Amino acid sequence: MSKSLLRLTLGLALAAAAVPALAKNPMVGGAPMYASKTIVENAVNSKDHTTLVAAVKAAGLVDTLSGPGPFTVFAPTDAAFSKLPPGTVETLVQPQNKAQLTGILTYHVVPGTYTAKALMKLVRDGGGEATLKTVQGEPLTVAMARGGKGLTLTDAKGNTARVTIANVMQSNGVIHVINGVLMP
Repeated sequence: MSKSLLRLTLGLALAAAAVPALAKNPMVGGAPMYASKTIVENAVNSKDHTTLVAAVKAAGLVDTLSGPGPFTVFAPTDAAFSKLPPGTVETLVQPQNKAQLTGILTYHVVPGTYTAKALMKLVRDGGGEATLKTVQGEPLTVAMARGGKGLTLTDAKGNTARVTIANVMQSNGVIHVINGVLMP
C-alpha cells in the first residue's frame, strides 16, 4: 500500500470515528450537550437558552428538570422569547407570577422520551398530526413541517414553533430546540 493511500485510509477512518462523537454531543448555543448530563446541567451552558434557564430558576423547576424523568423538553431559544410582546418575560419572572410562569414552562415538557423518530411515527400513525399531553396538562399538537422535513408544534392558542435542533439526548430525557414559545 502506498504512503498516500495509507494516509487517505487513515484520514477517512479518523473522520468516520469523529462523526459518532459529534452526533452524541451536539452543539447547542455554542456548547456541547452531553448525554451523560441532565437537562438543566446542559441547558445552563447554552448561550441560546439563558432566558429559558432564568425562567426555570424563577419558576422553581430546577430540581424537577434535574430529576430522573424521563422528560421531553421543547426548549425555546432566547430569540424565541424575544418574539413575545415587550415586557412579557420580565413580568413572568416576577415572584407574583410564578404560577403562570410554571404553567407556561411545564407546557413545554412532556413525560417520557420522544425522539424525533418517535414523534414522526406518532404523526404518521395519527394521519398527519399527533397530540401530546404536557406536564402542564394541556395538549400540544405535533405535525410534519412544510416540505415534510422536521416537526412543528402547535399550542392551544394556535401558535406554532418549529423544531430547529432535534434529539439532544440527556441523562433524563431529550431536548428539542424550538424557535417559538408555546402558550397553554
